[in-house]
Amino acid sequence: MQLEDYWGVGPKTAALLREALDESAAIEAIESADSRPLVQAGVSRGRATRILRRAQDDDGMDILSTRDARQVYRDVVELAEAYAVTEHAADRIRVLTPLTSRPAIDERLDETMAAVDTWDALTEETRKAVLDAFTAYDRQSGKAAAVETAIALRDLDLTDGVFAPLVDLDSDALEDAAHALRALETDGSIADGADEALTHLNADLGTIEDLAADADGLLDAIETEARDASTFRETLLRQITSETTLDPTLVRDAMPNEATDASMFVTETLRALTEDLREQIAEREAIVRTDLEATIERVDDDVTAAITAVDDIALQVSLARFALAFDMQRPTFVEEQPALVVRGARNLDLLAADETVQSITYAVGSHDGDIDAPTDDRVAVLTGANSGGKTTLLETLCQVALLAHMGLPVPADAAVVSLTDALVFHRRHASFNAGVLETTLRSVIPPLTDAGQTLMLVDEFEAITEPGRAADLLHGLVTLTVEREALGVFVTHLAEDLEPLPDSARVDGIFAEGLTADLDLEVDYQPRFTTLGQSTPEFIVSRLVAQANDASERYGFETLARAVGQEVVQGTLADAQWTDARAQSPESGTE
Repeated sequence: MQLEDYWGVGPKTAALLREALDESAAIEAIESADSRPLVQAGVSRGRATRILRRAQDDDGMDILSTRDARQVYRDVVELAEAYAVTEHAADRIRVLTPLTSRPAIDERLDETMAAVDTWDALTEETRKAVLDAFTAYDRQSGKAAAVETAIALRDLDLTDGVFAPLVDLDSDALEDAAHALRALETDGSIADGADEALTHLNADLGTIEDLAADADGLLDAIETEARDASTFRETLLRQITSETTLDPTLVRDAMPNEATDASMFVTETLRALTEDLREQIAEREAIVRTDLEATIERVDDDVTAAITAVDDIALQVSLARFALAFDMQRPTFVEEQPALVVRGARNLDLLAADETVQSITYAVGSHDGDIDAPTDDRVAVLTGANSGGKTTLLETLCQVALLAHMGLPVPADAAVVSLTDALVFHRRHASFNAGVLETTLRSVIPPLTDAGQTLMLVDEFEAITEPGRAADLLHGLVTLTVEREALGVFVTHLAEDLEPLPDSARVDGIFAEGLTADLDLEVDYQPRFTTLGQSTPEFIVSRLVAQANDASERYGFETLARAVGQEVVQGTLADAQWTDARAQSPESGTE
């Protein structure tokens, strides 16, 4: 393949990669999902992510059939990315895609759950030490940092589970590699302190150059100490050898045989020593560089193994931290009949926002009865209270299905999932624009009618057109979903207008139970199966009446209260412990 054969790599990007890397190195980076060389070459991180994501599994991204499904994917990946222990691990999380192969899904799940077990078993002290090692890796980057991180992890005696690849690394080779890689700079120069002899030579050269810069001061010191011309040479020798590690013989050899005066004698001596030291340094650097390059070549396979091990461990630890943060569990896959079944499911966005979350049990499709939910109904029409969590339930089901297809654990106590070819998630988009209707239909219908298994998660489909015709369209969509033997959950306030529903379709309801003392809507978010829910606008109106800031505003909401049922509203306010004093105050506008 050529660079241009990869999705998102046009002539300009290909030329950039060829100039900074070369064709084979760029292709290797893309195939191995390594964004670092691409970013270093000048490709933006976002573009590099999209290129690598498509290169990993084109078909997997095609499962996400709607814009809203793709948004859920982006949100889930962004949330997982927040638990990455290195920047490269974050890059690798960003390119994880849904998988279309059951063996590939099982392999990723096996790796992730093994990492979860390993990380969960570590003490807090050990976890901190691991995270510190990865932080140092990120801060320093490069091959040397990877080798040193491998050494640091091995020093923690981490050899089980996700850390098992460390066992196969050669400790001596890693030590040699760490020294050689740190000693030899990327520009070919020798790092300070890499070689003791070279360090002494450089230090001596610096001292001699300092003496030469203040040759007059050195001359004054010598003349003060020397009793006569015969002791001048020995005094200069003593001055130089006392401030350097130079052999006296080397200093004597640098002294001129003839000099017209004392100043020239000192200057010529220092000049000769400088030239001699620079030659010695150049020779020593060549020897050291040759030795270091030989060491690096000798341990190249060990370095590659260390980099691979550290990067793989970083990715798996990152995913383990993500899974443990939300108490995620391994899903069960079924192949005989389509199903999406969850017990104790939780919405990731609510958990991430530290909201109080009620876990939900829900099911469409066939299951073995271990979960307390109907079986064999492939389609559910979900009804119920305004702000009752119906959209959140759809989103939760989408998150579960998506994560399962990505080969990752899901936010539920248990989940049964069948593989799907198209995930259609459609959020409510309130508009009567004919263009929106057409766009929506073009978005949700083709995935359903194409060959393959489809999961339909559709929120208030009626919002795209006027209510009378919306019921007709929604009934047709539910019927089509049943006919295509797809799975579907449809949120609507028009359930009664959909009767009679097709076989293998049912109606579920979510119920609001009133207002809390703080005037928050009190909802049982667990759907009641085969029960029609009510929208209960009186609870919302009750809250608005209670929270009205002035008499005219309150009058407006009370007018709505009479329309939806004055007694119900008053009863709701009483249940919420709304005080009679407030309700009968002059500002309230009531008697």
